[in-house]
Amino acid sequence: MTTSYYLESKADRHGHKPISVSISSCGARFRATIGAKIDPDKWSEKKQRPKKGAANKAEIDAAIDRINAHFNDYEKAWDFENEKREKKDRKPITSDDLRQEWRKAFSRKGPKEERAEEKQAPLTMNEALALFIADQSNDKNWTVGTRRKFDQLRTNLSDCFKNASLDALDKKGLTRFAAFLRDKMQYKNTTTSKRLRLLKWFLRWATANGHLQNTDFAAFNPKFTTAAKKVVFLEWDELMRTFDFEIPDNGTELELRDCSGNLYKKVVHDAAAIRRSRDIFCFCATTSLRFSDAINLKWANIDLVANSFTITTQKTADTIIIDLNKHSMRILEKYRQQDNGGFVFPSISNQRMNIYLKDLFEMIGLNQPITDTYYIGSQRHDDTRPKYEFIGTHTARRTFICNALMLGIPCDIVMKWTGHSDYKAMKPYIAIADSAKRNAMSLFDKL
Repeated sequence: MTTSYYLESKADRHGHKPISVSISSCGARFRATIGAKIDPDKWSEKKQRPKKGAANKAEIDAAIDRINAHFNDYEKAWDFENEKREKKDRKPITSDDLRQEWRKAFSRKGPKEERAEEKQAPLTMNEALALFIADQSNDKNWTVGTRRKFDQLRTNLSDCFKNASLDALDKKGLTRFAAFLRDKMQYKNTTTSKRLRLLKWFLRWATANGHLQNTDFAAFNPKFTTAAKKVVFLEWDELMRTFDFEIPDNGTELELRDCSGNLYKKVVHDAAAIRRSRDIFCFCATTSLRFSDAINLKWANIDLVANSFTITTQKTADTIIIDLNKHSMRILEKYRQQDNGGFVFPSISNQRMNIYLKDLFEMIGLNQPITDTYYIGSQRHDDTRPKYEFIGTHTARRTFICNALMLGIPCDIVMKWTGHSDYKAMKPYIAIADSAKRNAMSLFDKL
C-alpha cells in the first residue's frame, strides 16, 4: 500500500491549492482531499510535505502522519485477517474498502459528496507524473540523474499536451508526442527513444496503481533509424601526453592550429582549475572511475598498503574494489597533503570540468576531425568537429576500458573494475579493441 500526496490543479482566490492523497493497494485506488490547503511555493513535491516556513506546516505534517499511520495499521490488520482464512478465501483490498475506511476514519462528508469527489476529472499528466516521481524516487532510491531525466520528461509532456489528462496518452497521443520530440524539440532519434522508454515506465506504474485504464502504450514500439554511437577515447600515447603536459599560466597567449592546419591564438584562463580537471581526468582514465565517484572519493576509502580502494558507486550502489597502478598513484601523491575535507579531490561540477577539459585538450592539440553521425526522424546529420570538442568527463572511463582491452586484459576482469554487470554495455569497446588488434597484426605484413 502506498500513500502519495500532491496539490490539486485549481487554486482558491488566495492562490492556495488543496492537498490530496492517493491511497493505492494492488491496483485499488482511492483519492480524497485531506482538508488542508497550501501556497504551492511552500510545498515540496519531492518530500510531499510543506517546506520550512509554511504557515500551517505543523498541522499539515500531523494530518499526513495520521493518514500514513492509520493506513499502515489498516493494511497490517487486513493481512492478519487474510492469514486466518483459507487460501481460496483470501482477497485483496478494493477501492470500496479504501473508501469505506477513509469515510470511517477521516471523512466529514456524506456518501453523495464522497462519490462526487471520486468522479472528479481524471489526473492530469503533470499530477500523475508528480505522484510517480514522489513514489518511485524514494522507493527506488533514484540518483540525481534519474530524477533530472523525469523532470525533463514532465516538461516535454507539459509543452506537448498542456493540462491534458493522463487518458490523452492513447495510441494517437503517443504518436503525437513522438512527433513533438522529433519535429518541435529536434531531438536525435536516440534521445527520443530514451524519452519514450521513460514514458512507458511511468505509464506501467500508472496502470498498476489504477491511474490509467488504456494500455495502448504496451504495443507502441516505433522504429527509429540510428547510427552506431561514436566512442571517443584517448589512445595511450595521448593519455601520457595529457599526464605530462605543462599547462601555461593565466594570461599566456598560445598559438594553435585547427584541424585544417590554420593558425589561431588562444589566451589561457583558469589554469589552476584546468590542472585539477586534468588530474581528476587522468585518475579516472587509469582506474575506470566515473566522475561522480571520483569527486566523492575519500582518503578513508583508500588502502595504500594493499594498493587499492573500495567504493560504493553513486550510479548503481555497487561496492567494488579497484586496484591502483603507478599512474593512478602518481595522481594520489599530488593530493596527499591537501586538505579537501577528507575527500581526495577538490569539489567541482561536472559541467565546469567539461569546459576545462575542452580547453585542456585544445591546448594539447587533439584536433583531428571526428564525425558523429545521427538521425532526427529519417534525416541523417553528420557532425564533424575537432576531437577535443567531443571530450568530457566520461571520456576518461571510456579511455580506461578501451586501453585495458587493447592491452589484452580479459573482459571479465575489466568488468570487475568498472562494475558492469553484463556484456551488453561492453560491446562497443570490445569492437574497438578487436579493430585495434587487427590493425596491429597487419604490421607484420610490412616486415
